[in-house]
Amino acid sequence: MNKAALFEKLGEKVRPHLDQFAPVWLVSDVVLPADETVILNVMFQHPRYGWVNRRYKYDGFNNVLYYRGQVVVDEYTALAVQENEPFITTTIPNIPDSYGG
Repeated sequence: MNKAALFEKLGEKVRPHLDQFAPVWLVSDVVLPADETVILNVMFQHPRYGWVNRRYKYDGFNNVLYYRGQVVVDEYTALAVQENEPFITTTIPNIPDSYGG
């Protein structure tokens, strides 16, 4: 599977989960085409923890998104990431009403 097709499937899987935290920035991604896998880090403002960098592993073959942990980041790191375009956007952020997961 090529990278574009893998990212399209990833977007379909990750958006329903991350939309509640929008805007969400893609910090890094590693594509393993032979395994149909993407490892990605995203950053967003969490309602309980503040700014977090969260890691996911997407298994494209089985269409499964795995949560791999998160770390809290400082405001300076968050500001630097916000200079780029968000991976997932929103018109009006609703961070307080996100479920906190």
